[in-house]
Amino acid sequence: MNVLSCSTNILNGFYDISGVEVGQHFYWKIGGFQVHGQVLITSWVVIAILLGSTALAVRKPQTIPTGIQNFFEYVLEFIRDVSQTQIGEEYGPWVPFIGTIFLFIFVSNWSGALLPWKIIQLPHGELAAPTNDINTTVALALLTSMAYFYAGLAKKGLGYFGKYIQPTPILLPINILEDFTKPLSLSFRLFGNILADELVVVVLVSLVPSVVPIPVMFLGLFTSGIQALIFATLAAAYIGESMEGHH
Repeated sequence: MNVLSCSTNILNGFYDISGVEVGQHFYWKIGGFQVHGQVLITSWVVIAILLGSTALAVRKPQTIPTGIQNFFEYVLEFIRDVSQTQIGEEYGPWVPFIGTIFLFIFVSNWSGALLPWKIIQLPHGELAAPTNDINTTVALALLTSMAYFYAGLAKKGLGYFGKYIQPTPILLPINILEDFTKPLSLSFRLFGNILADELVVVVLVSLVPSVVPIPVMFLGLFTSGIQALIFATLAAAYIGESMEGHH
């Protein structure tokens, strides 16, 4: 009962997280739901960038790739290596998922530093990177959770749940809580790092607008890429763990 109560509290915590606000927000009414309009706008921009770049890369494929095709093949090879290292021999079907997670987070993070979102005026709030909103990072983390549950059940069936009493049934509560805390840590790690980076840049620009913010912005680009890699690597590791049954 204590485990069930604790798990329920964690799920309720995820619902409460969706109400976390930093600054003002521009809301849309869709049906009976209230959504963050600026998050949808910036997410659509990121998706458009990814789709447009992919369309350019595959428009005229060449046997010996050059330009943007060569760049995308390098990215694909990198994602394959990450997936194979973390998942193992059965990594193939999971490359699209890991690649989508990595590219969306990477472009979202960089868009916060490179795109002039502040030029676009909204009735309330302002535009920022999609990953600067806790709702986006929680959604990505929950997708990852569903992916590794699906991977484990598809591979082992109901025998997948046997991992919760390994290596001893005494660890059952801890093993159950582990699966609920994984998305929590994934979402807050990404959200916190991106929010902190953008806040630091904004403060420095307001204090010393000429030179000092430039190296901080370059550092932010580097850390943004690292955060995308960490998220994708952990997602692949969790999927591999659920398929192999090891910790």
